[in-house]
Amino acid sequence: MQNGFKTIALIGKYQSPEVSDAVLRLALFLRERACEVLIEQGTASATGIGGEFRVAAFDEIGAKADLAIVLGGDGTLLTAARRLASHAVPLVGVNQGRLGFLTDIPREDMFEHVGAILAGRARHDTRMLLEAEVVRAGDRVFHTMALNDAVVSKGEIGRMIEFELHLDGEFVYHQRSDGIIVCTPTGSTAYAMSANGPILHPGVTGIALVPLCPHALTHRPITVSDDCRIEIVVQPPHDARVHFDGQARFDARAGDRIRIWRSDHVVTLLHPPGYSYYSILRQKLHWSAAPRLP
Repeated sequence: MQNGFKTIALIGKYQSPEVSDAVLRLALFLRERACEVLIEQGTASATGIGGEFRVAAFDEIGAKADLAIVLGGDGTLLTAARRLASHAVPLVGVNQGRLGFLTDIPREDMFEHVGAILAGRARHDTRMLLEAEVVRAGDRVFHTMALNDAVVSKGEIGRMIEFELHLDGEFVYHQRSDGIIVCTPTGSTAYAMSANGPILHPGVTGIALVPLCPHALTHRPITVSDDCRIEIVVQPPHDARVHFDGQARFDARAGDRIRIWRSDHVVTLLHPPGYSYYSILRQKLHWSAAPRLP
């Protein structure tokens, strides 16, 4: 192996029958190439294929794996990225889902592309992470990381929330809206894009702030430097809900301060030869599709 990938972890989308067969076939493919294969604990439990391969929790994968291959959709890769970020394990994404901006290897081509990556022909792609905390009455009550975004929203209530936005300690505005999305360039093609936020190339060192249905139409998305310290203060009388990558969540109260900044950790994605970010955009967003006739 030119890249020294001797121990490779496989992480699959839970409760997906299609993933079980793909994980098993890829595990056998890797073993034939003298790789030690680790099957992530939840994946092994969901697929039932852990018997002939070593089963490992995320902490063990982080300590021992040279590479992690994720079989699923972008949500599965987001989970793996957050769990392995502090261990700096590079990730490869095999698309078993629908859209697949991050899991860019088609399932039907996975042996060809994984083989090329093992042979040392991978393209390295470093992505920034957000770190976030919720501070209540001076005490940190929640802390996590996100690869895509942190979203402050109205949750289950049927009316707008109010909050203040501070950047690097400076008050910027008071907003009434359904919430706000704080996203990385990676997350700019996720929820933020649906809210008319900008698409940021992964090489852009910026963080986008995208209002959700603001009461004042003059509130527009803005992009700030990646070294900016962002603080969102929930205003009474309403509480709010905070989501991170659409997975982790925290119920914030009026007066809580949601603080967001660029993490010291990064995520390394490995792509097969020929990967192009703009090609992914053309394919996933159908930019080159001919208009349909009535």
